[in-house]
Amino acid sequence: MVPLLIVLLLALILFGAGFAVKLLWWVALIVLAVWLLGFLMRSTNASGGRGRWYRW
Repeated sequence: MVPLLIVLLLALILFGAGFAVKLLWWVALIVLAVWLLGFLMRSTNASGGRGRWYRW
């Protein structure tokens, strides 16, 4: 009975980790897309040069 519970618990943990990793990949792709859009569509500043769209 104990080995069965251990296998079921391990399967549950691995399923949860797989879901979390997949979710993190989607979040990373969305952040990358927003960053690329901001990089490509940054506005010009008052002096006519290219401006930065980010704060750092």
